[in-house]
Amino acid sequence: MSTTTVHVHTGSEAGLFVNSYLLETAEGLVVIDTNLLNTDIAGLVEKIAGFERAGKPLLGVFVTHAHPDHFNGAHALVERWDVPVYATEAVAATIREIADAKRAQWGPVYGEEWPAVTAYPTVELKDGQQVDLGGAAFTVRHVGPAESHADSVILVRPATDAAPLAFIGDLAFHGTHPYTADGHGAHWLAALTELGAELADAAVLYPGHGEPAGVEVLAAQRQYLLFYREAVRRLAAGQPALTDRAREELDRVVQDYAPNLPLGWMIGLGADAVAAELAAS
Repeated sequence: MSTTTVHVHTGSEAGLFVNSYLLETAEGLVVIDTNLLNTDIAGLVEKIAGFERAGKPLLGVFVTHAHPDHFNGAHALVERWDVPVYATEAVAATIREIADAKRAQWGPVYGEEWPAVTAYPTVELKDGQQVDLGGAAFTVRHVGPAESHADSVILVRPATDAAPLAFIGDLAFHGTHPYTADGHGAHWLAALTELGAELADAAVLYPGHGEPAGVEVLAAQRQYLLFYREAVRRLAAGQPALTDRAREELDRVVQDYAPNLPLGWMIGLGADAVAAELAAS
């Protein structure tokens, strides 16, 4: 296998600072996750076109999980380049279930910036299945509901004797507040513990938001979630939703715990989902 170089295209603040990764091999380019908004997606397309002009064609696209900031740009890529879109079976099924509802919810907010068409995964992978593409081996690890309704990790082994690179989607946010509104916090915490052991030997972890890191990013995300959930538990007092006053207090205590992080509006966004999960447990 050949050496793989990882490039990153990061979206704007409006596009949640989401990372699309471009893996350059001797044979071409593979993209992992595809950005949220049309302006950022257009920038990703231009970067891919630059590699194509340099003799590195796009070979395929992987999607780590079923959130629009990771799958929205797939249509622009496959419209221009006829390449497969890979995802686990669960991620593919969930994208089909939620894409129209997400467009109905967020399209009016973002207007013309929200893509009008969704391209769904064309190759559905089972847990542990390997795809050889561009001289590198891509192996998917099915995680299930965690940060989203369907998460996965993509392990890339650029050479036979090399430690894998782990593309972890949103299982850990690095340097931003996380999205907690899908309500699978208990599963997410368990997944972080399990993955911490599994990925201990990975060379680098590449998160969906923030800079590449070591395996410690998983433990840091777990500590954040534990703090956040305990704050929600206290402020909700057994109810499945927070009052406006309690939501303001939650924002204050979480900002104190993790000061100066971007995407602070996500603190309140996920509060009721977490409260409902805790109330039902």
